[in-house]
Amino acid sequence: MKKLLYLFLILITAACQSREQPKQEWALALHGGAGNMDKTKFSEADIKSYENALKEALEIGKSALADGQSSLDVVEMVVRNLEDNPLFNAGKGSVFTNDGRNELDAAIMDGRNLNAGAVAGVGDIRNPVSAARLVMEQSPHVLLIGKGASLYASQNGIELVDSSYFYTEKRWQLLQRSLQKAGKNGTVGCVALDKDGNLAAATSTGGMNNKRYGRVGDVPIIGAGTYANNNTCAVSATGHGEYYIRFTVAHDISALMEYKGVSLNDAAKAVVNGKLSNEAGNGGVIAVDKNGNITLEMNSTGMFRGWANADGEEGVAIFK
Repeated sequence: MKKLLYLFLILITAACQSREQPKQEWALALHGGAGNMDKTKFSEADIKSYENALKEALEIGKSALADGQSSLDVVEMVVRNLEDNPLFNAGKGSVFTNDGRNELDAAIMDGRNLNAGAVAGVGDIRNPVSAARLVMEQSPHVLLIGKGASLYASQNGIELVDSSYFYTEKRWQLLQRSLQKAGKNGTVGCVALDKDGNLAAATSTGGMNNKRYGRVGDVPIIGAGTYANNNTCAVSATGHGEYYIRFTVAHDISALMEYKGVSLNDAAKAVVNGKLSNEAGNGGVIAVDKNGNITLEMNSTGMFRGWANADGEEGVAIFK
């Protein structure tokens, strides 16, 4: 009798907890980079341009998730949109290396089965996030780099472009001024939960302005800048990549949830405003958990970001 009563109490407790944390039918978040931004250096027109760009990408993701499309398709299409927008340091708006070239990185991960794909150091792939998905789904590998990644992409129908496609005067002048440590850290990303309960994450970047020696940051490193697991959450990071690699930031958030039962919000705070802040790892993360809870955590003064869920909660923001 006591055992039955105990079991009954467990079931009642579980039911109450589930009511306290209702699962969203779908949810997503996106980012366009983070850093210590000075609001006074942004004109009203600048702010409006960024907000409109974030809203456009958010609307693409919202509509697709509401229509029942997969989280994997959604994160790819949202990131492609951000890659095509020269406002962000990814795809078209990528920064230049020290020798005046563009070297782009991207990654994507499927929370259903932990499959992942990434490309790094590519300079002629219009949408690196799609090349990353190709690597994940059509090859036995996770990460392809440089000319090999471009060759594989071209052989499998991914659009290549002349390197001049990536030229924007704003990024070129940024290189000339050698502002490697100034302004925002440029990356774009998206995380999503779909109606089938599947999570996915995608991230893309033009890298670090004025970088040398074939440097690769955290974006294409699975578990550092990109991670998705249906048991926990999907994460896309933006910031100083070396720190995100050292602390395996994206996976660390998932691990705190999986092994310690920590909430998404608390896990993100512990990593971004704990570990990273202690080591001067400037930046932030966007994340969504298996119940559709969204976190947009940063230790910088700003992060271009947007969020939405099936209950109609949504918005875009830039500064902290």
